[in-house]
Amino acid sequence: MSTASVSLDLDNLWAYLKTHGDPAWEGRPSFLPTAVPRLLEVFGEHGLTTTVFVVGADAEREDGARAVADIAAAGHEVANHSYGHEPWLHRYSRVELEAELVRTEDAITAAGAPRPTGFRGPGYSVTPTLLGLLAERGYHYDASTLPTWIGPLARAYHNRTAPDGGADDLFGGFGRVRAPNTAYRWRVGPGLVELPVTTMPLLRVPIHGSYLLQLHQVSPRLARGYFRTALRLCRARGVQPSLLLHPTDVLGAAEAPGMGFFPGMAVPGARKVAFLGWVLGALRAHFDVVGTGEHVRRLGAGLRDRDVDLPVRPA
Repeated sequence: MSTASVSLDLDNLWAYLKTHGDPAWEGRPSFLPTAVPRLLEVFGEHGLTTTVFVVGADAEREDGARAVADIAAAGHEVANHSYGHEPWLHRYSRVELEAELVRTEDAITAAGAPRPTGFRGPGYSVTPTLLGLLAERGYHYDASTLPTWIGPLARAYHNRTAPDGGADDLFGGFGRVRAPNTAYRWRVGPGLVELPVTTMPLLRVPIHGSYLLQLHQVSPRLARGYFRTALRLCRARGVQPSLLLHPTDVLGAAEAPGMGFFPGMAVPGARKVAFLGWVLGALRAHFDVVGTGEHVRRLGAGLRDRDVDLPVRPA
C-alpha cells in the first residue's frame, strides 16, 4: 500500500486574530486546551501517528507546553512552525529567521519533545535563506509549499475581511501552480527534502481540512465527493498525499471567538469531528498513513533535485 501523511499546524486563536489584524490577539487568547485533546482523541481512534507543527510562542506558555508534552507522549512527531507565526516570514532577514528557528527549537525541547527536524512556514512562507538555514541546522525536511493557483484569490478574500486591509504578498502568486505536487530534494547543503502540502492533481486546488470544511458548509455530499475525487486522482497520478489539518477542523464558532471570517466556521464542532473522522477513514482505506517525518524517511534517496528558485529576500 502506498504511503500518505497527515500533519497538523497547531495555530492558536491569537495567531489567527493577529494575521487577520484583530487587536484582540494581544491578549493571547487560546483554544489549545479544547482543541488538542479533541484532536488527539480523533487520531487515537484511527490509530494514527501524525506530525504536529508547533508555534514556539505557544510552546513557551503553560497550555502550549502541556499540549506539546501530550502530543509527544501520544507518539506524534513535533515539528517547527516558527516562533511568532507571522505569514510574512518571507520578509525576514537571515538573523531574524535564525532566531525564529532557535527560539522554537528551545521551546519545544523545554516542553519535553525531541529537537525538531521538520519545518513548515506559516502561510506557506519560504525563502532560499530559510531553506539554507534549515539545512545548516540539520533539518531533514521542509513542508512549506502549497502548489496551487489560488493564492491571490485567498489573499483577496483575506484582505477584504481584514480590518486593516491585509497585506499585498500573502499566500504567494499564481506561479505557485508550477511547483511540484510530489516530494523532491532542494539543492541546499547535504539535501533538504520538500514535502508539499498536496493539492488535487491536475486541477491544483487545495484539499486540506479547512477547504473541505468550507465545502461541507455548503454541502456535506459535495465535500465528500470532492475528497473522493482527490484521492482517486492521487492514486491514478502516483501522488502520495500529504494532508494538512488545523485545530479549527474540530472547533465550532463559539470555541473560536472572533474567527467568523475563517472557512467552515459555520459548521458545528461535533459535525466537524465526525467529518474529520470520515476524511481520515477514507485516506486510510487507500494509503498507509503516517506522520510527515516518517513519510519523508520512506521516500528514501530516489527523489529528484530542484534548484532553489524562490524569491530572494534580504540576508
